[in-house]
Amino acid sequence: MRTIPPPVEWCGDSVRILDQRALPHREEFLECRTVEEVAGAIRSMAIRGAPVLGIAAAFGVALAAATSRARGTNALVRQLGRAADALVATRPTAVNIRWAVARVLEVARDECCRVGATRARVHEALVAEALRIEAEDREACAAMGRHGVELVPERANVLTHCNTGRLCTAGIGTALGVVYTAHERGTGVHVWVDETRPVLQGARLTAWELGRLGVPMTLVADGAAASLMAAGRVDLVLVGADRIARNGDVANKVGTYGLAVLARHHGVPFYVVAPTSTVDLDTPNGRHIPIEERDPEEVTGVLGSRLAPEGVRALNPAFDVTPAELVTAIVTERGTLRPPFTRSLEVAVAAAAGRRPRTGSRDEGREP
Repeated sequence: MRTIPPPVEWCGDSVRILDQRALPHREEFLECRTVEEVAGAIRSMAIRGAPVLGIAAAFGVALAAATSRARGTNALVRQLGRAADALVATRPTAVNIRWAVARVLEVARDECCRVGATRARVHEALVAEALRIEAEDREACAAMGRHGVELVPERANVLTHCNTGRLCTAGIGTALGVVYTAHERGTGVHVWVDETRPVLQGARLTAWELGRLGVPMTLVADGAAASLMAAGRVDLVLVGADRIARNGDVANKVGTYGLAVLARHHGVPFYVVAPTSTVDLDTPNGRHIPIEERDPEEVTGVLGSRLAPEGVRALNPAFDVTPAELVTAIVTERGTLRPPFTRSLEVAVAAAAGRRPRTGSRDEGREP
């Protein structure tokens, strides 16, 4: 079994990012020394995956503090706020970015209120908080694996979409973390890997990860999912999430909604695996989730090679929204949540933050 390099690392005066655009053929790294370079890496999808985007963004704010020439702590906080806004704007659907930069900005404001506050101390506090976010994500991945593996039967055929493993988290992953845990327990799990058009995160990244870790898999075209389910060859669907609304609607890589519809039609359980940092209680439902639209050239070609005729128009939404009623359960680090999701998500988020839920204490819809 070959190792998988971490997707992002704090290196003292820079952020080292594994350039996922070069995978699976080459392992190349970016050394980002400014917040602008981190933002560029996120925007270009050199780094991608909701949890690790939050970690990278937190490191980016720390870099902004290190390179700041602001005079006085008030000016520094304003500058860090602008850096945070620029990072959030890179991938507007991925709420982990907003969540992470909000955390580090709060630390910056608190530190600036201390007597004798300096830019160096603020920077040090930001780095410590970003590393804390990274460590929490690693622990959350392990916990999601433990909770989610209970949903995977012996010798299960799991269908995945996009990439939800070590390349998009600080740990073993979200949905793929569940697969890894099942594999390590010797359950005989097999994975149907959706290629995930248009930029092929399944074919390029998930297949690469599973191959390195020795997990049995078969790569399939996205359009093959329906016939696989009809033939009884899929036991469950495991996907990640980029944002989960208060009611349980889930924004994830485009194509996820179609899989959920197919799973419901064929009686296949459809599970979402995501940390509570991906839950956005301020967004009431999926209609309020902003959907990022990317360069149409990702659709008219593949990895830089044009396929469609010149002049053809293309639409490239990066995500779609799966309604909560199509989701069997949501696996978080706080447990497996069942409908009604409005209540169970609030309880899980409150528990993760170490506080009581706003609407009471009854823990409906959650497996302890």
